[in-house]
Amino acid sequence: MNPIVEFCISNLGMGGYEALQKLEEDPNLDIVEYGCLDHCDLCAETLYALVNGEVVTGETPDDLVKNIYQYIEENPMF
Repeated sequence: MNPIVEFCISNLGMGGYEALQKLEEDPNLDIVEYGCLDHCDLCAETLYALVNGEVVTGETPDDLVKNIYQYIEENPMF
């Protein structure tokens, strides 16, 4: 089972799309886009994604990608 990375479509428009594109190249991740993830306050402030249900943030797309991989490494599913 692969880690699941969920993106809010509104946050993708704020710059998260670049992070999504980079992560989609990794066959070991399952990427999902939703219309809304109900984190509107966070969405307005920074780039973020849910990784296995937990919020991971980043100030830039590269920072978000780095933080997602770091979170996955520090929190293995099994």
